[in-house]
Amino acid sequence: MKMTAQEFLIRHNMSPEQIDPAFYGPQMAKSMEEGLEKDGCMLPMIPTYLKNSGEVPQDVSAVVIDAGGTNYRCALARFSGGKCVISEMKKMPMPGIGKSATWEEFICFVADSIMSYMDRADKIGFCFSYSADITPEIDGRVIRIDKEVVVTGSEGKLVGASLLAELERRGCTGKSVVILNDTAAVLLGVSATLEKEKYSDFIGQINGTGSNTCCIVPMKKIGKLHRDGEEGIIVNIESGLYDGFPRGDFDLELDCESNNPGSKHLEKLTAGVYLGSLCRIMFEAAVNEGVLSAESGEKIAERGRFDASTIDRWAGGEDLEGIASCEEDAAFIREICLAAIDRSARCMCVNLIAIALLNGTGADKPVCVCAEGSLVQKSRHFRPLLEMYLERYALGVFGRKLEMTVGYETTLPGAAAAVLLNK
Repeated sequence: MKMTAQEFLIRHNMSPEQIDPAFYGPQMAKSMEEGLEKDGCMLPMIPTYLKNSGEVPQDVSAVVIDAGGTNYRCALARFSGGKCVISEMKKMPMPGIGKSATWEEFICFVADSIMSYMDRADKIGFCFSYSADITPEIDGRVIRIDKEVVVTGSEGKLVGASLLAELERRGCTGKSVVILNDTAAVLLGVSATLEKEKYSDFIGQINGTGSNTCCIVPMKKIGKLHRDGEEGIIVNIESGLYDGFPRGDFDLELDCESNNPGSKHLEKLTAGVYLGSLCRIMFEAAVNEGVLSAESGEKIAERGRFDASTIDRWAGGEDLEGIASCEEDAAFIREICLAAIDRSARCMCVNLIAIALLNGTGADKPVCVCAEGSLVQKSRHFRPLLEMYLERYALGVFGRKLEMTVGYETTLPGAAAAVLLNK
């Protein structure tokens, strides 16, 4: 009798049930506390100096910019009647795609793209989702620009200061800019359209190609800043770096073949970009162990690379007739895919519980989880599983109520809220 999918997962230390949110939630909260106290910890807990207090000014225009992948977007944005109105959108390839660009060329490109807005707005919200240290002035000092984009001479440069200097050179004075990343933008963009008094706290959650979270922490609790004050600022947790979960045989194999071995352990357990590769590795091992037929293995291999959307369909029993040679194989494939998504949801549940425990929120009024990303938006399995675990563990074990609000295209509204609330 062939080994079942559950037995296969247990043998290789890959079972979703290993991730117990009741156990790992408090552990991750302790790692967050350590990251707030000093640099160099597992979780960086990066202060963004952005506040989310107060209501976003209505009918005040801001220039918004989104640079963080292969595409660049800019527009005018304003909040009116509880909604964010985006107008005069421009979308174009990022400089440095295909052919490298210099830092000066990149800044000139950005300035060129927003010049037509300069007579109608003085505030610029810039979502810069590459690696950067955020300064107390809410500027970003570049660590590196990646994601297939090559901008030479960018390391150590201040994004906002460079842009303002170029605008002033062109005669555009009196402007202000804030720099933020996509996770903070999700928190700000979603919460800006809600009645904030209904919630005890807000969390920003990205679950798509990548995975990250951010939260709001009172200044006095961020020991490494050596500041007082009750007012909270957004902290970029960089939770994808967390290394507190057990990893199985195939997690280790995935890590070795990735382009960043030894890093981003939690992201490799949760993010959509890795789920397809992880399942492929498991199917190859199952064929070698005689658990999955060679015929089904060959059909899967013919697919080449497959992504999280494929895994989601297979987890629901769809499209299996083209790859499974028999009903037994179809059931195995479905269960393996569902297990990968299930474990991702459990890990994210731990992440969200840890934030609620860190801040002591959600006991009276709910915490609003402002979420975006392809997994949470499009997967038919991920969000229902995550919400089930939040009900079972966050509320049932810890008495913390967390409610998810899923946003769509919140980067530009978040950039607008950031500059309107903070400059």
